[in-house]
Formats: sequence, structure tokens, C-alpha cells
Amino acid sequence: MTENIGCKFMMETQIRRLSLSDQMKGMEQPPQTKGMGRTEQTVFLPDPENLEIKDKSLFATIRDRRSIRKYNDEPLTLPELTFLLWTTQGVIREMGNATLRTVPSAGARHALETYLLVNRVDPLAPGLYRYHPPEHILIQEKKDDQLAEPMTQACLGQKMISTSAVTFIWTGIPYRMNWRYGERGYRYLHLDAGHVCQNLYLAAQALGCGVCAIGAYDDEEVHRLLGVDGVEELVIYMATVGKKEG
Repeated sequence: MTENIGCKFMMETQIRRLSLSDQMKGMEQPPQTKGMGRTEQTVFLPDPENLEIKDKSLFATIRDRRSIRKYNDEPLTLPELTFLLWTTQGVIREMGNATLRTVPSAGARHALETYLLVNRVDPLAPGLYRYHPPEHILIQEKKDDQLAEPMTQACLGQKMISTSAVTFIWTGIPYRMNWRYGERGYRYLHLDAGHVCQNLYLAAQALGCGVCAIGAYDDEEVHRLLGVDGVEELVIYMATVGKKEG
């Protein structure tokens, strides 16, 4: 069999091929979240414990889950967005240098960052935000009501980015995972993203919203729009969210 790039990646990240990780060498653990940085605006989100969400059986939620690409013009509310953020990356409790969250992560490394391209979330201004799980806040990265169009083009013209209420964009910080697992950590980044996106599908279904996951995008262009370097932090997965039509 011809050894292509994907095959080589899987072969080279087999456990038996790995050398000592930086954790095994006694090197300092990297932080589990990006810093606050300079920002024009910090949005304090409602306490998840106080959110009023209609009960829906897990069976019905899983049964009715679909990828939805068409949305109406109704905005999401801040409590609804809070619910989606908390169910995908919310901190349940801190455990020393790690956190227990609402999604599983290899070694509790939680190497993902959540960015939001906001089109219609009341009362947020359109633009780019980043979720900071330890403080349960949103950090405004870029105030820009025209950002949806270039992001749509970067995602090969998938129009639901422009028509959605919000697009979730998950980046990975490889060293946060590789510190413990070496090069095999790249595998776990993608597994973690799958856990997070499925939680988004189920949580959105409970709210009467639709989700469509996105894996087709121009990596370099999305990195440029997010302001990340594509090496120390790189886009892993995306998903649009909006209120369903009808």
C-alpha cells in the first residue's frame, strides 16, 4: 500500500513509536486556557445554574438531531448562547492544574479554544468573540459586522455561516495536549473536537435550534481571520447554529 500523508501520520503516532513526552521529562505544564489579553469588551455570562431550559428526553433529543443549514432571522438570546457554551466547554470543577468539564478530553487536557462568529445574538454586537471557561465570560476579539462574508468564502462558500445566528469555531493548541502525549496528542485534539461538536448538536436540539458541522475550509484563510498562526494554534472544527425555519 502506498504510504500517503494520512497513513504516515497514523503510523508515526502509534504509541510504540513515541519518545518521552515533556511531562515525563518534568517540564512545566502549559496553561489550560489562553490569557485574557487586551480587549475592548468583556461579557459576563449568566450563571448556568440559573438557566431555564425546557426539559426534553435524551432519547428524543438524539432521535431528532439533524444537520440543519437553513435558519430563520430570530436571534439567539444570551442565556441560550450561555447554555451552548456551557454544555460544550463549561467547567464543572477545578482539579489542581486541570479542570473537569462538560465534555471528555484526553487526560483532562482540554486543548481546544472556542471562538464565536456572532451575527445575531441579543444583545451582543456582531463580530468575533472567544469563550474563557474558567471565568465563564466572553472576550471580544474583533467588533466587525462584515466578518461573516469573508468567513463564508474561507469555508468554500457555505452560505449558512452568513445566515446563522452564530458560528462556533474550535481551535486546538497542540502543545497543551502534546506536553503529555507527544505527537500522538494531535490525534486526541480531533477526538476532543468530536465530543464538543456532538454536545453542541444535542444542546442546540434541546433549544429548538439547528446545527451544521463544518470540516471544509481554507485553513490559512480561517487562521488569518481568527488571528492565529496555524502552528501553535490551529483551527480544528466549526459549526453554525441558528433558530430553525418553520
